[in-house]
Amino acid sequence: MSTLPPPPTRRHDLDWIRVGAFMLLILYHVGMFYVPWDWHVNSPRPVEALEPIMQLTSPWRLTLLFLVSGAATRFLFDGFARQGEGSARRFAGSRLLRLLPPLVFAMFVIVPPQSYYEVVEAARGLGVMDPAHSPWLADFWVKYATASGGWCDADGCLITPTWNHMWFVAYLLIYSLVLASLLLLGQRLLPALQAGLERVLKGWGLLIWPIVWLALIRWALAPLFPVTHALVDDWYNHALSFSAFLFGFLGARSEMLKAGYERLRRPALALALLAWAGWASYAWVYRAEDAAPPEALMAAMRLVYAVDQWAFIVAILGYGARYLNRGGPVLRYLTVGVFPFYIAHQTIIVVAAHHLAPFGLPQPLEAGLLVAATFVGCFATYEAARRLGWLGLLMGVRPAASRAAEKRRLEEEPQEALG
Repeated sequence: MSTLPPPPTRRHDLDWIRVGAFMLLILYHVGMFYVPWDWHVNSPRPVEALEPIMQLTSPWRLTLLFLVSGAATRFLFDGFARQGEGSARRFAGSRLLRLLPPLVFAMFVIVPPQSYYEVVEAARGLGVMDPAHSPWLADFWVKYATASGGWCDADGCLITPTWNHMWFVAYLLIYSLVLASLLLLGQRLLPALQAGLERVLKGWGLLIWPIVWLALIRWALAPLFPVTHALVDDWYNHALSFSAFLFGFLGARSEMLKAGYERLRRPALALALLAWAGWASYAWVYRAEDAAPPEALMAAMRLVYAVDQWAFIVAILGYGARYLNRGGPVLRYLTVGVFPFYIAHQTIIVVAAHHLAPFGLPQPLEAGLLVAATFVGCFATYEAARRLGWLGLLMGVRPAASRAAEKRRLEEEPQEALG
């Protein structure tokens, strides 16, 4: 009997979900400019009422991205596995080539403007009238690259170089390399692990047991290890994100799980909306910096947060499995485009928001212009990267010999995380 994995096939539903999740992330980061939460730049006219809307996606959007990236990684790895020996090493090499160049390029070229305007706004907050011409920002890039800026205020110091939003790519690269190491040791266990996952998650178990896991790590780790995106001290985030990545990897080929998502989509959506209402209300009531909710309530809300996370993910995967099974040229275009979109979007938002704010435009108009500028900038970045040959790798786009070859690759080759 052959031990080869089945031929790699595209899951259009996962493609659409990944594209949609990244588009939501763009809107979320536009919202970060307006809510009264600490961010790189903030509107001088914060909108508190936006907070419950932001909480609608905040608990689950990145967990979903790691899960879908893990599923796409499974299809990619299976493509290497069909080529014979050394599949784990080839897989690791492909992840390094795909993710490391854009990560390094972004840290030293794309991200620095975010830090620049963060320092500008912090300096203004300290009473510096013209930060751009002050010693604070002289030789900015050199100070940024050499970690010699000394940019500190009462809230701490800005440590550079930094990856800011590119933390997701850094974590995805690390998780992929850890996975490659595990596959070197136990690649033949994949069918057994998938079968075990299916046994545990039969019926309502698909909704219940992941919630139990998410609640346990939130109770045990979240109070001790707040999310930092700093890699070395981010243990709650690793437990959450790496487990989602592995879950997506192990369950990607399971028709039983796909059918389960579809079957549970309606009750999952109802449960998700109830949990969101509870979590958003709690976050609203205790939104003040000095708020001190009772310990018992905090513990209960950690469970509600876990229900919110997983129920929304089940609903999205279920409705995707039911209705998003068609490909086409738009999906092929966007499937490749989401990576350069992700790389560029936050810098575009920060720069555009900083320069739009002084005009004092009506906020709906200002927000509309900010969203439009971000999407125009993302599409322009993507189109430029497509024409740069191998240099396009710096913005997450692989070179294609022709548009026909690129189309054929997207139809026939395995899915690729962030690809």
